[in-house]
Amino acid sequence: MRIPILVLLVLCAGLKAVAKVQLPSIFTDNMVLQQQSAVAIWGHANPNATMHIITGWDKKNYTLHVPASGKWTLKIQTPKAGGPYTLTFNDGSLLNLRNILIGEVWFCSGQSNMEMALKGNSSPVLNAGEIILAADNPSLRLYRVGRAANIAPAADLKGRWVESTSETARDFSALAFQYGQFLQKKLKVPIGIILSSAGGTMIEAWMSRNSLNDFPEVKIPERLDPAQAVHKEPTVLYNGMIAPVAGYGIKGFLWLQGESNRHEPELYEKLFPAMVADWRKIWKLGEIPFYYVQIAPYGGTDKTRNGPGLREAQLKASKIIPNCGMVCTLDIGMETDIHFMDKTTPALRAAYWALGKTYGIKGINYHSPELKTMQIEGNAAILNFDYAPYLTSYRKPLTLFEIAGQDRKFYPAKAIIKANQITLSSNDVPQPIAVRYAYKEWVKAELFNNDGLPASSFRTDNW
Repeated sequence: MRIPILVLLVLCAGLKAVAKVQLPSIFTDNMVLQQQSAVAIWGHANPNATMHIITGWDKKNYTLHVPASGKWTLKIQTPKAGGPYTLTFNDGSLLNLRNILIGEVWFCSGQSNMEMALKGNSSPVLNAGEIILAADNPSLRLYRVGRAANIAPAADLKGRWVESTSETARDFSALAFQYGQFLQKKLKVPIGIILSSAGGTMIEAWMSRNSLNDFPEVKIPERLDPAQAVHKEPTVLYNGMIAPVAGYGIKGFLWLQGESNRHEPELYEKLFPAMVADWRKIWKLGEIPFYYVQIAPYGGTDKTRNGPGLREAQLKASKIIPNCGMVCTLDIGMETDIHFMDKTTPALRAAYWALGKTYGIKGINYHSPELKTMQIEGNAAILNFDYAPYLTSYRKPLTLFEIAGQDRKFYPAKAIIKANQITLSSNDVPQPIAVRYAYKEWVKAELFNNDGLPASSFRTDNW
């Protein structure tokens, strides 16, 4: 049978299009590459072809042989921050990426309080109009991963890099955007923010099958029912929204999640460090910084939920996970809305961690006060704190401390601050053995250091 010439031309054109260099959507115009690093790039090209990749910043020509599978990966060396540059791919056909910046890249992930855009939803974002108005910044680039739930790791995801403008910032995470904005202003280098978040999700959904092997109580689905809330299932968001971008050159992570795990704080205490270790393993960048925002107090009435227990699990994780830091939000929660309006304060405190600890800028304190020791002297419990040469309640009475004796009944405690020490006592507890601070679903922080960073809720008992 003779095939018409027109059909042959169409078929050949189609084959040529397939053979052309194809890049995952994380590699687009306007992207930011991590500075002074060997950054990984990958994609598909003409099988068995010789491909050239030319970096616009130094005009270096990287040459590689494309395997028969057509899949290739390569590491290229980036210079100090700067740009814009081009990146050229040639396997017989040309592909040019333009307006590329070299700078600092951060990966931001979590559930609704991370996802919530500046434009707000049923809850508004505090000062959103002013933040959006000042959003134009060509040195700040934004990438939002499209929501995807997969039963197996996906090869690609939906998204594209954009410059920060009032229009693009409006639809981007209020917290992640401001985090990038604070970093860019202080570091004066290009900043890239990758956002991968989905509201109403438990940590299990963000974890790989391998990382959940040690948790038989977590049931991993073998198939997904589209009629169900598939994004809530274990591993599915890792497969659809983490795996496709894992390995992209980044400086570190910022995480805000935990509200949906308030019914299982003991399990979360184990899952969270396992997830962090696994993400670092698959990124193959060593123990890069992992900063996270503690869940904020919320006056939920569901007695099966344990907000203070989850906050405690996150506080304990800060002592287990290497090169991490926790942002305390005990002062910004809302009694009647789990979506707290103030996204500026946690973004600023997360930036303190990055600027002070990761980038080593002197003078920036980033650590909230933490209980160091407790001593019992007569009818008083004396608490000593780290990360606070001076504690303060801003001249307001401390009402959130409780104290208990052998009967395990907690009574309100009189609290007196002296430098980094607090003395607690109660006429109802002549022989104290345990104390708690703000260990309730709904509270508003009272205890701070002089940098305005609140202490987390805590307890010395395990009752």
